[in-house]
Amino acid sequence: MPARPPRLKLRREFKLVAARGQRAARPGLVLQVLKGTDGPLRVGFTATKKIGNAVIRNRTKRRLREAARLLLGEGAPPGFDLVLIGREATAQRDFATLLGDLRGALRQGGVLGGVLSPKEQAPTPPRADAPA
Repeated sequence: MPARPPRLKLRREFKLVAARGQRAARPGLVLQVLKGTDGPLRVGFTATKKIGNAVIRNRTKRRLREAARLLLGEGAPPGFDLVLIGREATAQRDFATLLGDLRGALRQGGVLGGVLSPKEQAPTPPRADAPA
């Protein structure tokens, strides 16, 4: 089971990522990426009051934490600070779709690069000497 990535916790860290980082928006989340930091990849999570009451905001952050743990837990590239911002759709969105949103945003932000899951890899062409 992948371990959870280190966290951003201070307001000034969140504000630094927002001011200097890149944004990647998806229907289920917004990702802010700050490249070139020292140390391991760190992740922060936030949800504004605009998306709902405390129950909805906490559910949103729990889903974002789990998605980040699955995609970034082990083997995450160092040198990035990430902020995941929940949207209204995050709490109700299908989890597989939410993972796809996060994976696409991470690629757009340059965090995952060319890493593809086995399902997303291009099929291998048939061998020339294989029977038809």
